[in-house]
Amino acid sequence: MKQPTDFSSSVMEATVDGVHDAMREGRLTARQLVQSYLDRIAAYDKNGPGINSVLQLNPHALAEADRLDAQAAASPSVPLASLHGIPVLIKDNIECAGMETTAGASCLQGNLAVDDAFIVRRLRQAGAIVLAKTNLHELASGGETVSTLGGQTLNPYDLTRTPGGSSGGTAAGIAANFGLLGIGTDGINSIRSPASANNLVGLRPTMGLVSRTGLVPCGLTQDTIGPITRTVADAALLLDVIAGYDPADPTTNAAAPHIPRSYTDELNPDALKGTRIGVLRAFFGDGPEHRAVNAVMQAALATLRAQGAELVEIDEAIRPDALLADTLVHLYEMKGDLDAYLAEAPSGVRVRSMADIIASASVHPSVAGTLKNAVTLAGNEAEYCERLQRQQALRERILGLMAAHRLDALAFPHQRRLVVPVGEAQAERNGVLASATGFPAIVIPAGFSEPDANAPHGVPVGLELFGRPFSEAVLLRLAYAAEHALGARRPPLSAPALT
Repeated sequence: MKQPTDFSSSVMEATVDGVHDAMREGRLTARQLVQSYLDRIAAYDKNGPGINSVLQLNPHALAEADRLDAQAAASPSVPLASLHGIPVLIKDNIECAGMETTAGASCLQGNLAVDDAFIVRRLRQAGAIVLAKTNLHELASGGETVSTLGGQTLNPYDLTRTPGGSSGGTAAGIAANFGLLGIGTDGINSIRSPASANNLVGLRPTMGLVSRTGLVPCGLTQDTIGPITRTVADAALLLDVIAGYDPADPTTNAAAPHIPRSYTDELNPDALKGTRIGVLRAFFGDGPEHRAVNAVMQAALATLRAQGAELVEIDEAIRPDALLADTLVHLYEMKGDLDAYLAEAPSGVRVRSMADIIASASVHPSVAGTLKNAVTLAGNEAEYCERLQRQQALRERILGLMAAHRLDALAFPHQRRLVVPVGEAQAERNGVLASATGFPAIVIPAGFSEPDANAPHGVPVGLELFGRPFSEAVLLRLAYAAEHALGARRPPLSAPALT
């Protein structure tokens, strides 16, 4: 019999269901939950190991918790809303009313949001509490999570390494139990990279399933928003809330027929039985630098096979590095999309265009070259259209491959090598397949490399499952079964339970 979590002393690895059980039984209030996470942030984010994942706390979080507690006490027979009292970490390129939206850039200070982003409004309607805005790679334009406002976020499993990116602040915070649920954004790798690096679940949804209204854009053909959580079940609950039609984002027009009653309905630890999963061999490395990841992946795939999945070797010559070079369009769109966003920014924002940002000479050096490249590529319609055509050809090729092999999903490591040390550029990530097609993908914890002095658990390795458009229910079902079979999630030793 499962023992109830003692929330009076620890929120370590708390889940939405566990928290709501405790609230219904009178063992926990929303205020106690919020305060517990604030205490952990105070102990470990800027102090202790200095994980440095939080850019700004919501000054009204405790007041919002008090309001929810009073509401629940006044109507004890009314079921709790799906995310009642749940503290959420939000990447700071998403607007939350009353808080700045900086994307980590000092030149965007003063960008005080008047309204919530569509997905934040959905979260609040479901009872969630915005606890904090998190650090990111500045302007969501890199994989190491370093910014002029936030500095360098560290990986809580190995404080000498990056947490991946660009949503590394959210991921490091969720991994270290600074909040219960997390929201990230993904233009190429940016949800799944930090999920892989921080022993978490990260879901990039099908383009159009989740609104981007209120997002500081990098390139709206590829930009999307999604969950970063410690468990698949919590990712499914979070997706239930944020998925859906938004009249302000036309890409969401097609989503409604594909959204189930709940993404949690078919979660089943036996769901791998009878499935066919294609192992995309071109997304594995074969050098000595890839051995640590390959060893974890070999063991993880063997576990999936033991759970009844049929693994189909796919030798299709789809090379991630070639896709990165030839199919992505964000740099062709970044100037136009960012200029349109900044043109509507509050009067307190001193930059009104990408040209202003470049002229300010204030961005992190890792981003300056990207912005200049984007200015050069803006308006190159011939190359832009050619890349859009390549994306469509890739969609058709992948759908044909999956149909020919009767596959439920494709599987591969999110990164071919371990997440890099601080100061190095992120290398050999595989998230491009989902970003170039707009198809969904989920990363789950697969295991750890061998422990060493810097990484007492080892460095986390993430397994990516990739599916057809709007197949989130399938991916979550497979991920849930794989998560239960692998049992790879564990909290980092750098941020233990407070006493």
